[in-house]
Amino acid sequence: MRVKGGHINILEHTLVPEFRVLSDEEKKEVFEKFNINEDKLPKIFDLDPVVKKIGAKVGDVLEIKRTSEVAGKSVYYRAVVQS
Repeated sequence: MRVKGGHINILEHTLVPEFRVLSDEEKKEVFEKFNINEDKLPKIFDLDPVVKKIGAKVGDVLEIKRTSEVAGKSVYYRAVVQS
């Protein structure tokens, strides 16, 4: 984890999973694959530090890749909502 000017880059912390904003096409594919819409996804607030850091905005869908010793790699999706 690098410290720059006294600030920690939270995206490089070992406890923060990998986040990525889906394109509109990828978002559509996720909705079709799971037969859901944005309302059915878990939410994440637009003021969340990671959301702000990656530049996501309200209406975006985030792909979150988590790693665990038990499950290996797992992928989650969250909708960015206004706080």
